[in-house]
Amino acid sequence: MADDPLDSSPSASAAAAAAGGVCSAPAPALRPRREPFEYGLLPIPKLVFPEGTLTQTLSQLKERLAPGGPRVGAAALADALQIPAEQAALALGTLAAVLPAEDPELGEDGAGNADLRDLLLFIYIQSYKRLVPRAHKDSPAVADVWPSTSAFDGYLSALSPIQFVRSNSRRFMPSQADEESHQLSYLQKHMANILTLLADSVDGEGDDSMVLTMETFEHLGFLLHLSEGTPLSQAATFFANSDPDMPAAPVPAALVHDWILQHIASALDFMAEKSAAKENSNNAFDPDVTMSDAVTNTRIHSSSPTGTSAPNYPGYYRNASFVEGCSKTSVVKQASDLKGHSIKVLNCHDSVIYILAPLKYATVYGCSDTTIILGAIGKVVKVEHCERVQIIAASKRICIANCRECIFYLGVNHQPLIVGDNHKLQVAPFNTYYPLLGEHLAQVGVDPNVNKWDQPFVLGVVDPHDSLSHPAGVSDVQAESATCLDPDLFTNFLIPSWFEVEGPTKYNPFTLPEVYWASQRKKHASLDDIQKNIRELEIDDNRKKELACALHAQFKDWLYASGNIRQLYCLQGE
Repeated sequence: MADDPLDSSPSASAAAAAAGGVCSAPAPALRPRREPFEYGLLPIPKLVFPEGTLTQTLSQLKERLAPGGPRVGAAALADALQIPAEQAALALGTLAAVLPAEDPELGEDGAGNADLRDLLLFIYIQSYKRLVPRAHKDSPAVADVWPSTSAFDGYLSALSPIQFVRSNSRRFMPSQADEESHQLSYLQKHMANILTLLADSVDGEGDDSMVLTMETFEHLGFLLHLSEGTPLSQAATFFANSDPDMPAAPVPAALVHDWILQHIASALDFMAEKSAAKENSNNAFDPDVTMSDAVTNTRIHSSSPTGTSAPNYPGYYRNASFVEGCSKTSVVKQASDLKGHSIKVLNCHDSVIYILAPLKYATVYGCSDTTIILGAIGKVVKVEHCERVQIIAASKRICIANCRECIFYLGVNHQPLIVGDNHKLQVAPFNTYYPLLGEHLAQVGVDPNVNKWDQPFVLGVVDPHDSLSHPAGVSDVQAESATCLDPDLFTNFLIPSWFEVEGPTKYNPFTLPEVYWASQRKKHASLDDIQKNIRELEIDDNRKKELACALHAQFKDWLYASGNIRQLYCLQGE
């Protein structure tokens, strides 16, 4: 399934049209595809080449792989890069997860052979550095640190994950627009090298000696796309309206380079104008702040008009929905409440977040003391900089980075990827269901018969894509792995039926391991014994009332102490 189309920007379209090289109709805006940059970067040292030698190294890699044909498998990649076979398989699986459309020969899981052009682009962007957060205006206020036993004290663990997030408030963290601008600037800087890597050599002189076919040009859709979903080749005059029965003639790479740079420049100018307008107006609408910022202390219901899905703002990336800044509340989001194919849960505290919908991607960032249920994610879940959260997720893949004291109840088809500076993580099998879960899993391609929740794949602590956690001169070590949750501490999670939605799923579709089943049976047997003993007590009515009151009081105390009293309020409605 291809990426969803985005909203176009009239201003950017007009600017691009004025720049030339597009169809006569108003042109959609050129945007970076965020998925490769957000979910496709792997902290594998041998995939990250120094920028000064990047093009030369990848050209040599292309020469080594090309004799094997236009497709590359994991074994060939492992041999060419001198990396373990499991890391090569991880790279191809990650590539498959961030492609704009499924490649049948590679497969959804990356078990097949990748197109060499896609693979080169994937490895190239491993040199990308994420945007660094701007400094906090009141740094002394966040100078307190969490004691840590990390090998990187003073570098990685000076702040705990959530302190790091809080030390850079939402206003000072990179916005969606800032990140998109940063990605476009990266592509603008590197596009000449990227095209050289993809181009074919022909007889000729100067710029005419390097050409791109229309098919190769379309592979740039891995990094760039148009806001209305138009194929790249249909927006460029040198390929537009080509006869489908006649292959389009290759065009000089220099012509393609000029066309792309014109459109990137137009998009960057548009973003800069919008940013300046926002800075100059106290009442300007921030396209990256959702309504939840204004209602963080109230319950957010999926039928509420103040939902957390991002509004339709022309010119910005909008095939994602957001739940952001929630505190001491519950949020319910179903498929009808969400826009696009991804969800981001950001900076939520002491809340319960229900995402009961089929999606491709999900990000959980900067949350603490929160339970987050992710119904069915067909590509990747990424959890970063979280503390004391419980994540209940059914997904193809999950990546966990820089988290502490978190529990992950997982139904995952691939090994959980653990990277960065983590501490005291626990994993457990998936533990819930809702009526439409089975349908949602089938819709996004998650197989409930395969669950690798207890087989973490652990990479290094240092993230080469993040300059904050990659100080010069610090060598890498393997990240701390996760332990399996004690079966005696495992409990099923009940999702309330707010809207009485009918569906075929009546139980957890992921099979529990026997040791967890045994623990559940033991708990049920204990409960039955307690109930039986209470029923058989030979006491008068007054004593029965006292016993009932004592049980109710203890249960009420537990509801408040655990925060679950909020769930009862949710069941009662607004």
